[in-house]
Amino acid sequence: MNKSELIEQLAIRKDISNKRAEEIVNLIFNSMTDAMVDGERIEIRGLGSFVIKDYGTYTGRNPKTGEQITVSPKKLPFFKVGKELKERVLG
Repeated sequence: MNKSELIEQLAIRKDISNKRAEEIVNLIFNSMTDAMVDGERIEIRGLGSFVIKDYGTYTGRNPKTGEQITVSPKKLPFFKVGKELKERVLG
């Protein structure tokens, strides 16, 4: 499911306009993004949690040349699936 499909499903299930559904979805996504930018953890029961992971400097390898390179430290978003979702997917 992509964002436009999510908006469409929300509009159908709650009997609201696509425009209103889009505003709601954008509000939720923007709030989540802002929270992660501020370093906050997001936990949605039954789905999972979003966190920012810090990765330190490490030595990597250029795949084309095989040359060793130093990779700068970085922060990346990470999603950890919740127990309930994992069990539903696995059956």
